[in-house]
Parts: sequence; structure tokens; C-alpha cells
Amino acid sequence: MGEPGVWGEVTAGLRVSRPVLVARLLELDAAGELTTAHVRAGAQVGGVNARTVWRWLDAARTEGRVERRPRARLELSDQAWEVLAQAGGNVSVLHRHLKDAGGEVPSLASLYRVVRRDLEAGRVLPDRVVVRREREEQRTRQALADLALAGTREDGAAKAAARRPPHPAPVASAVLPSGESGAMAGVVLPAGARLVGTSSVRAVAEAVGQAMAAEGSVCVFGDPGRGKTVAVRMALHEVPPGWKVTWVPVPVRPSVAGMRRAVFDALGLPGRFPHTSARADAVVAGALGEARVLVVDEAQRLSAPCLEYLQSLWDHPGTRITLVLCGAGSERALSRLPQLASRVGAWQEVPRLAAAEVAAVVTGFHPLWRTVAAPDLAWVDRSCAHGVFRTWAALTAHLQNALLTTAVSYSYS
Repeated sequence: MGEPGVWGEVTAGLRVSRPVLVARLLELDAAGELTTAHVRAGAQVGGVNARTVWRWLDAARTEGRVERRPRARLELSDQAWEVLAQAGGNVSVLHRHLKDAGGEVPSLASLYRVVRRDLEAGRVLPDRVVVRREREEQRTRQALADLALAGTREDGAAKAAARRPPHPAPVASAVLPSGESGAMAGVVLPAGARLVGTSSVRAVAEAVGQAMAAEGSVCVFGDPGRGKTVAVRMALHEVPPGWKVTWVPVPVRPSVAGMRRAVFDALGLPGRFPHTSARADAVVAGALGEARVLVVDEAQRLSAPCLEYLQSLWDHPGTRITLVLCGAGSERALSRLPQLASRVGAWQEVPRLAAAEVAAVVTGFHPLWRTVAAPDLAWVDRSCAHGVFRTWAALTAHLQNALLTTAVSYSYS
């Protein structure tokens, strides 16, 4: 049987598209003239086999679809790309991660194709160090936001109440008032300077007092030079009867063994340091059976194992510790051990001196500033000190030296 004119148009060109081919075949089918020869010829010009053409026709009749069924494009989520970055671009690691997560997992070959496709399209695989740093910073920010609502030490109040009557917590009055002598262990001031009770000092004293009342913990943090250590020392200058204060120095790059020895030495325990860690822990725990504030300065140096050691002392059923972690970046160090960070009752930041209190604080700090007008003090703070108390102390020392040098020069002249 000769081919109709419409079919001649189909066979006139080679490799016709599927929609055009299916449309011509449907016209023949509607006219009752479609034969197997037409399908075989259509398969030849379409570059497919005859069975494929029959499937096309069936899809057109039942689904009304002449185009190829759209295939779902496999896309990788941002989380998957982060896992891939952490693995250094190893697709097999990503495939195992997806399998462990459960759900429908594409084949390893498909993952390779998708990764290659997106990289060729301009997707940049981030450096694993950058990804790890960003993830840790995000976790730290989220942890601090969550811990703003965290309670005090778990079962701390009940545990303390079962052992002893509660001690009164130190209040802001325990802080040295403005103008009192600056002689205090661990605090170095320029000659003639005095400790001043700022709003930050009062806030730290209140946070430490609340932690002592519950035998909890507090983290005092802030940028360097803001007076964190001085504020804690002023807050603990006077403590209720029966309490002791121990300052634990943190070694550079501390290990658990180094922290164990530091706590032992800070407590001033008699005898030689025990040869075994179990014996050392038992001796330290026994000494911490009385009410004591354990202050760990420069806590930002602590690694997670060192923090776990401090937590083990704090959680020991025979100890009565209030833990104070102080240092620039101590809040980030605590994020390395969420089980300890979640127990911190107060996160007390020591901010810069507020502009409104600069004049009162500085004139109370040293007599040299009392003759300087308040607008001039504000200008010095804006242009140089920027609310950092350590900078004000350095300026005071420089001013003293300059005045002393000038006086010596006049005496010789």
C-alpha cells in the first residue's frame, strides 16, 4: 500500500522530533490507516526502535502526552554540600551520610554526575576549614541564645539543702566601694589609683552571688582590658563565713594532667602530688568538700577534656563548688562542652565603660583626672580609651611618668 501524502512529509526528513512524529502517526490512526510499516518507518526516522514508538503512541492515547515525561532533577541541599565540603569533596562520604540519614538515596553514580554537573555550572565547593569555622560559630551563637534561658546547676539547690543550711549570697555591698584603697591580691594599679565600683562590677557581683547561693556556675566574658578579672576579685573580696575562694591559674595549652596539678597546687594541699590520677582526684575532691568558690581565670585556653575535668569535680557528690569561669572568649570555650555550658546559670558580659559613667569612674580611679573637665575626659575616651579600663590605667601611668619627668627637669634647671 502506498504511503499517503502526509506520511511522505514525515519521511522526507530524518530524525524528526517526537511530538511531530507522534502527531503524524495519530493522524493516520484517526483515519484508520495506521499500519506496522508506518510505525517501523517512524522508528527509523525518529532514531528509535519500533517498541519505543508504540509506547509513545500509547502515552499519547491514554495520557494525552506527546512529550517525554519530565524527569525529576536531582539537586543537592546546602546541608549535603556542607557535608561534601567537610569530606574534602569525597562523594562516597556524602553517599554514606545520606544512607545513614535514611530515606530515598540516589545511587553513587548519580551523586557523582550531580556534583560534576553543578561544579561545571559554577558551584564552588567551600574550603572545609571555612565551613567548619562557620558551623562552629553558628553553633556558638545558637547555644548562647539557648543558654540565655538555662537554669542553674542541675539539682544543685536540692543537693546543697540536703547537706547544710543555705548560706546567704554575697551582694553588691561586698564590692569595694568607690574610693577605697586599691590594695588587693592579684590587682596591679598605678600608684595612687583606687578601685572603683562600676555598674559592671555590681552586675558581676550579683551574678557571682546568685551562683554561690545555688552552688552553680557563672561565665564572665568580654573583650580584653574591660576589667573582668578585677570585677571578679572585687566581687569575691568579702565572702560569707564558711566560704573560701581559690583562684586556679590555667597553664598555656593545658592538658587534663596539667589542670589536675593546677587545681591541686591552687588548693595548697599538703604533701606531694599523687602519682596516680585516681588518687589525685580523690584528694582534690576531699578538699573541695567545704563551701568554696573555684575561679578559673583565662578559661578561654581550656580544651573540652579540661572542661570535662572541671565538670567532674563540680558534679562530684562530695564537693561544694561554685564555679566561676572568666576570660576573653571563655563563652566560646564553653561551647566546646555543651553539657557544662547548659548548666551555666549566668552569662555575664563585662562591656566597655558607658560614656555617661566615664567621668565619675575615671575621677574616682585616680586623683590626676579630677582636675580635668568632663568634656575633655569624654573626648579622651572617644579618641583613645574607647571605654576600655585597661587603656585608662595605661594613660594614667603615662601621665604620671610625664609629670614626674617634667618635675625632675625643672628641679635640675
